[in-house]
Amino acid sequence: MTTRPVLDSPFLRACRGESVDHVPVWFMRQAGRSLPEYRALRGTGSILEAIADPDVAAEVTLQPVRRYGVDAAILFSDIVVPFHAIGFGVDVVPGRGPVVANPFRTSADLERLRDLTDADIAHVTDTVERVVQALGDTTPLIGFAGAPFTVASYLVEGAPTREFGVIKTLMHAEPDLYDALMNRVVDITVSFLRAQVAHGASALQLFDSWAGSLTRREYQRFAQPATERVLTALQDLDVPTILFGVGTGELLGDMAQCSSSVLGIDWHVDLDEGRRRANKPVQGNLDPARCLGGADLAVGAAREVLTRAGREAGHIFNLGHGVLPHTDPDVLAAVVDVVHHEGKAGVR
Repeated sequence: MTTRPVLDSPFLRACRGESVDHVPVWFMRQAGRSLPEYRALRGTGSILEAIADPDVAAEVTLQPVRRYGVDAAILFSDIVVPFHAIGFGVDVVPGRGPVVANPFRTSADLERLRDLTDADIAHVTDTVERVVQALGDTTPLIGFAGAPFTVASYLVEGAPTREFGVIKTLMHAEPDLYDALMNRVVDITVSFLRAQVAHGASALQLFDSWAGSLTRREYQRFAQPATERVLTALQDLDVPTILFGVGTGELLGDMAQCSSSVLGIDWHVDLDEGRRRANKPVQGNLDPARCLGGADLAVGAAREVLTRAGREAGHIFNLGHGVLPHTDPDVLAAVVDVVHHEGKAGVR
């Protein structure tokens, strides 16, 4: 195993709400289809095949660090990886997303959610070690997983959906079975995240991409407790944790009550309002679509975010969701430059 280096980077300092030399910036999906070097390396293989090859996965993770000079790398992986690894029958279909051959339906399916072992994810931890070695002591690596509700949505629905009818029926009609499912997802998620830190990751992010489909009461009953169990199980690792959701403006107060170090804010909420609701360090929140109209428009939008962030410490600049596939890399480079030179939050 790799010993996690002690990094006093702007990113980790901002996660702790400390002063920084410059506002740190990285992008969700910074390693991906928007980069020509990524497309050349990936070729025609599937994303799960690329993730399973530590040589490829490590190189993809490092590409945006080299190109943009971002303040953190994020592991090239996918939220379904641990569930693919235990043989639940998850695949990632191009243009569609995660698809489950036999979705979770009954208590018999609980047996398919077996414990995650080190051998199951040896390719992931190998990638983590390679990336950490390449980054050295200057740039931290962020590990990640899906938050339990979002992962459970895929396992139950069987494919991406806008209705969430199957999982909402399960949670309301069979709450005991739903809770049992979430308990298994929590255990697997914790094992996956702890392994990433054990092999060198310096921070962790939970992606709750579908939490915005829930009412506040549903979130409080059916999502927040499982998310908090994951975060609580990581506290002894002494690494910052980031909780991020999409369409969660009405849930920010509840999400902020979870024990993450940082709360990710999507682009639907102005950052100054997001900071007020969070009352802890925040990450975000440039609308990814604002990066599609050229560098001038993107830089102007980035300046708006920086202005709303103010001068108080504890802001990590990011998009309000992932980089869109057709984003010009030069636009993101311009955004990084303006954030590093003009950001004021916590700058000493």
